[in-house]
Amino acid sequence: QVQLVESGGGLVQPGGSLTLSCATSGIIFTFYNMGWYRQAPGKERELVASFTSAGSTNYADSVKGRFTLSKDGDKHTVYLQMNSLKAEDTAVYYCHAEGGVVHTNTYWGQGTQVTVSS
Repeated sequence: QVQLVESGGGLVQPGGSLTLSCATSGIIFTFYNMGWYRQAPGKERELVASFTSAGSTNYADSVKGRFTLSKDGDKHTVYLQMNSLKAEDTAVYYCHAEGGVVHTNTYWGQGTQVTVSS
């Protein structure tokens, strides 16, 4: 059974920092491109950051320079370090995995709420 379990969300003041974690199980971690999406109320889900097949990282323009994507292959975990948070970063953040050994599969976590407010 595939599981993507997010943690680390919460309430933070503008300018603050949070680190999201996504612990995976049931997938061969190295065969998947991992990333984070977010969805704010009334808006479509959007890409925040992801690893590409070439091994580089891709960031939304709105988070470049503030967010950092990283992973720990031994722990099968992906992290999103978020600094200088703004009110417009408020959203539910979802872990995303796409890839596979033979067929391409897509998996989502349950989401973790990030609220940036004073």
